[in-house]
Amino acid sequence: MPDGSEPAALGELARKLCEGERRALARAITLVESTRSDHQSQARALLDRILPRTGRAARVGISGVPGVGKSTFIDVFGTHLVESKRRVAVLAIDPSSSLSGGSILGDKTRMPRLTALEQAFVRPSPSQGSLGGVARRTREALLLCEAAGYDVILIETVGVGQSEFAVAGMVDVFLLLMLAGAGDELQGIKRGILELADVVAITKADGANLPRAESARAEYKAALRLLRGVDSAPDVVTVSATEQRGIDTVWDSILQHRQRLEASGELTHKRARQQKAWLHDLVEDSLKERFFAQPAVKTTLPSIERAVERGEITPTEGARRLLEL
Repeated sequence: MPDGSEPAALGELARKLCEGERRALARAITLVESTRSDHQSQARALLDRILPRTGRAARVGISGVPGVGKSTFIDVFGTHLVESKRRVAVLAIDPSSSLSGGSILGDKTRMPRLTALEQAFVRPSPSQGSLGGVARRTREALLLCEAAGYDVILIETVGVGQSEFAVAGMVDVFLLLMLAGAGDELQGIKRGILELADVVAITKADGANLPRAESARAEYKAALRLLRGVDSAPDVVTVSATEQRGIDTVWDSILQHRQRLEASGELTHKRARQQKAWLHDLVEDSLKERFFAQPAVKTTLPSIERAVERGEITPTEGARRLLEL
């Protein structure tokens, strides 16, 4: 697979995947990423086969401002988890790749320690498609990683903006990495992103920057309590990837948050809501694809677009004419 279409070959791929074979996992993800209709059919069949073996991993989203050191952090953090006898998979949502034609994550050398470990799996996102398409494939890759026996799935956002919301919609815990020592610590931070965070980690808390990091931690903690209330404010911690200090504290905060969700039953409800939202996203994406694939729409769309650009009709009227087709 994805070369063969025989049920026996699909069954063999599913078996090897569930036995934890990394090559089988890579082939399975390639299959779900394919846009060929026969591969998509095979991917659906494969996901149906492995579904009972999914849902057991800790799903963690990781995002941060540019320059925060996500790659270095994930390399050290993932290695720490592997050394703690866990199997770790790293996936990514990279919406910027649809603009540049290439994936920022294509070079795995940015996580050299982690990628060298047998108990780790690092996979860049596809280099084509919209954010919605990339998010769909990342969700499917997450299920495949769980079926392959990975205990912790780290989903990294490379781009900024909507990608954070896409990741938050598929994980149990959302970790936000922030920088200190860059002037007003709260200046320019998107309120929406802070509302997504379950744990906030101030990175590069080492050397001369350590006092600034501790000061930033206090500021974030106070601001988040005002923003979200004392009971629901996320943990705020400091971490140094270069000195490997605070890594265990970050993991403890993630684990404690997930355990609280599990104990209250919220984790089950959260995942159910995510599955429902995924269903609706898939329906909307499919309807959009089918709509623009209609011959009448393909023929008429260019003239409608020109009329809208010239101001001859409103976008509302243009959309109405297209939908009537």
